Amino acid sequence: MYRAIDSTEKTVDFLLTKRRDMQAARRFFKNAISKHACPIKVTIDKSSANKKAIETFNVGFTRYKPVTIRQNKYMNNRIEQDHRFIKKRVRPMLGFKAFRSAQIILSGIELMHMIRKGQFNLSKEFQKALGLLCPKFE
Repeated sequence: MYRAIDSTEKTVDFLLTKRRDMQAARRFFKNAISKHACPIKVTIDKSSANKKAIETFNVGFTRYKPVTIRQNKYMNNRIEQDHRFIKKRVRPMLGFKAFRSAQIILSGIELMHMIRKGQFNLSKEFQKALGLLCPKFE
């Protein structure tokens, strides 16, 4: 599972892949950049695939300064704290039968988490229907 958050802890992008290789890391990084602005710094774990993917992106980079890579042995704590709510939803499910169903269910859970964090401008009626608005604060 690849996840990216920005400095304000809003979810940038997520991707679930069967393998954690350079092609998957490049695809994730390319999608995240196409949806949002190019980052100045990226914090990643010690995965060599992630580092190679960002380095290959830096080779064809035309901006004045390439993306700075910061590596930690363990994942960034802010990403793990944000991912905690998704893990809390998935744990009682006791696993998935197929990889495709896992992709679909996790993308729905991620989407609901993004809506809960206020990353979408939904109408009040739609938020009420989903039960996202607390009645005493309307």
